Amino acid sequence: MEQTNTQPPVNIYLESNPNPNSMKFVVNFMLFPEGFSFDFPTKESTEQAPLAAELFNFDYVTRVFYMNNFITVTKSESKEWIEIQDEIKNFIKDFIISGKEVLLESALQEQVDDDAPTAEGGSDIEVKIKQILEEYVKPAVEQDGGAIAFSSFAEGTLHLDMQGACSGCPSSTVTLKAGIENLMKRMVPEVKEVVAEGV
Repeated sequence: MEQTNTQPPVNIYLESNPNPNSMKFVVNFMLFPEGFSFDFPTKESTEQAPLAAELFNFDYVTRVFYMNNFITVTKSESKEWIEIQDEIKNFIKDFIISGKEVLLESALQEQVDDDAPTAEGGSDIEVKIKQILEEYVKPAVEQDGGAIAFSSFAEGTLHLDMQGACSGCPSSTVTLKAGIENLMKRMVPEVKEVVAEGV
């Protein structure tokens, strides 16, 4: 089949990450706008994500996460990546080539609407925390196929939402406590503890 001029040829490469049950399937062009992420912990959550919905039809897929130019797939312990990685890779590639929507426009709009009020809101401490997350934490977490988002801060406890490969990752607790918590305590003395949600 001849490639149309509107879409570049689709190439996908695999990147492992600290979670042995997650794999990043990286596409050679942007799938989603910079800074947007979409986490699908169950098939029921994929109403606006046709590709994720179909990936859940593989009985070993337990979670799907979208961001930038990659899709992170989390599998059950019952399979090894060597058995299934080509099947997933080819499925994602064929899906994109077919021109089907990976994500409905409505899901993107919902996230824009959700983010709008919080962008300028929050106390000085919350604004500082969010800036540190953006600058120091998010790039490293995204590199590992996941995402991290500010959830809430009250009485010295910072709650962060862990998504994608970070969820269920054995080393995410170490990353959270040894890495993020120490960084936050050093840069924002008001933070006494960091707690993960969605793990």
